[in-house]
Amino acid sequence: MEVQETRVQTDRVLTIPNILSMARLVGVPLFLWLILRPEFGGPKSDGWALLVLALSGISDYLDGKLARRWNQISSLGRLLDPAADRLYILSTLVGLTWREILPIWLTAALLLRELMLLVMVGILRRHGYPPPQVNFLGKAATFNLMYAFPLLLLSDGTGWISSLAAIFGWAFAGWGTTLYWWAGVLYVVQVRRLVRADAKAD
Repeated sequence: MEVQETRVQTDRVLTIPNILSMARLVGVPLFLWLILRPEFGGPKSDGWALLVLALSGISDYLDGKLARRWNQISSLGRLLDPAADRLYILSTLVGLTWREILPIWLTAALLLRELMLLVMVGILRRHGYPPPQVNFLGKAATFNLMYAFPLLLLSDGTGWISSLAAIFGWAFAGWGTTLYWWAGVLYVVQVRRLVRADAKAD
């Protein structure tokens, strides 16, 4: 269920993968500002917002690959990477829902899953366990959503490109949401097993 990492973990902070993750975090408020500019009387900046999102996706791929290749997997990186993923998803949800590109029900479904995961993290902490590591299914869900959101943003227009973007965007959104919840359920199962094991040990 959980991706096992056999490489040595480091406590270094200033590694190339961590710097990439930090850059992704800095891009979150920039992306949100670009996507919401039209709602506050500014010019439409969807092209720039898509560029920031694309660069985030590239850096997301690179930080993990470089961390493994250069043996720079770190405790900080294990926190920064999923944090950046979740913040981009949250900021995109806020922006696209505000602009009425995403329906409320889809936003609620994704936010409810995040709330469920926060509850699980709280339970783990009470039992002395760290937050669960990102598993392959959760990463696949994030990738689907990161494809879906820019396509849905691109669909907010006219012409055949917008129509095509809407078709693929909603397909990725459906797959991503399903996988997101599936990964969430696996986290719940994992937490339940740990709590039961603790109860038996007592």
